[in-house]
Amino acid sequence: MNDLLRLHAEEQFRQELKALERVDKRSRPPHWRLSPWAVTDYIMGGKAGSVEISAKYIGDRRLVEIAVATLATDRALLLLGLPGTAKTWLSEHLAAAISGDSTLLVQGTAGTEESAIRYGWNYARLINEGPSHAALVPSPVMRGMSLGKVVRLEEMTRMPSDVQDALITILSEKTLPVPELGTEVQAVKGFNVIATSNTRDKGVNELSSALRRRFNTVVLPLPATLEEEVAIVQKRCSEIGHSLELPDPEPDAAEVERLVTIFRELRGGQTKDGRVTLKSPSATLSTAEAIAAVNHGMALAAHFGQGKLTAKEIAPSLIGAIVRDPRPDQQILSEYLEIVVKKRDDWGDVYLHCRELL
Repeated sequence: MNDLLRLHAEEQFRQELKALERVDKRSRPPHWRLSPWAVTDYIMGGKAGSVEISAKYIGDRRLVEIAVATLATDRALLLLGLPGTAKTWLSEHLAAAISGDSTLLVQGTAGTEESAIRYGWNYARLINEGPSHAALVPSPVMRGMSLGKVVRLEEMTRMPSDVQDALITILSEKTLPVPELGTEVQAVKGFNVIATSNTRDKGVNELSSALRRRFNTVVLPLPATLEEEVAIVQKRCSEIGHSLELPDPEPDAAEVERLVTIFRELRGGQTKDGRVTLKSPSATLSTAEAIAAVNHGMALAAHFGQGKLTAKEIAPSLIGAIVRDPRPDQQILSEYLEIVVKKRDDWGDVYLHCRELL
C-alpha cells in the first residue's frame, strides 16, 4: 500500500507511460521517452494497445500539440493563463511524458535566489577546500542540462528580475558558465524549459523583452463551456477523493454542476442565460478553486455529514472561495443569492445554507 499523499506523475501513471512506450513506433527527438504524437496522446487520452490512457488535460488538443512541438525545438515553452487553467498540471505531465522525470522543478517566489537557476555551494566544503566540483551544488536547471531533461519553472513572474535574467544565457547559448571553476555546463540534447506565468501577476516582475523572446508562448484558456468545466472538476475531485481514501470519493454530479455554475456566473459577470448582469468578486473563481471547494465539501460530508455531498457541505466552501475581501465580496454574494439563487427552482437548499453562514 502506498502511503504517499501525492505521487509524481511519472509514478502515478507509470503503466500508461510504459504502454505508450511499447506501442510508440514514431520517431522521437533525442532523449525523449515518447514521440511527440505519443506525448500528446498521454496528455489528451486514448488507447495504447489494450491499455486505456486517461485524459490529463481536458481542452483543445491543438494547444497541446503546439506546446509539444515547441519542446521538440530549441525554444523554451511559456504556459500563460489565469490561475486554475492547469498550467502546472500540464507542465508536470509534459515533463513526465518527455523525460520520465517531472521533479526538476524551480518554484518562483519573491525569495527565489539566482542559485536556484544556476548553482550553489556546499559552504563547509567551500571553506575547507575552496571552489571545486565536489563543493558545487547543481540547481535543477544545471541537472536538466547535464541529463538532457525537461526543467519546470513555476510562476516565473514571481521571481525577481535579476533571477529571471540568469536564464537568458542558458536559453540562448545552451550553456551555463561556472567562472569559479573556469568551466561550463553545456546542455545535452533533450534539455528544455517549461515555464508558467499567471496573468493575474502582471506587473509583479514582468518578463523582460529579451527573456520573453526566448520562449514560445501558449495561452491556456478557462474551460469554454459549463459541461467541460464540470467534467474537469468531477475528474480531479474523484482522483483526490480516492487518494484521500474518502468513503464516497465520487462527487455528486448535480452539486458539482451547481457550484461550477455559480463560479462561472460570478466570474463572467452575468447569469448563464445572459439576462442578469452581476458584480464580480475579488476572487478569481478559477477551475482550481472549484476543485478545492468541492474537495473540501467532500471531506465535510465524509467526516461530519452523511457521507454524500450536499448543499450543506458545499455552502461553507462556496462562501470561503468567493468572500476574500469581506465587505465588498460579502455584499456581492448576498445580492447574487437574492437576485439569482433564491429564484431558481430546486436551488432553495443552496440559498438557505449560504444564508445561514453569511
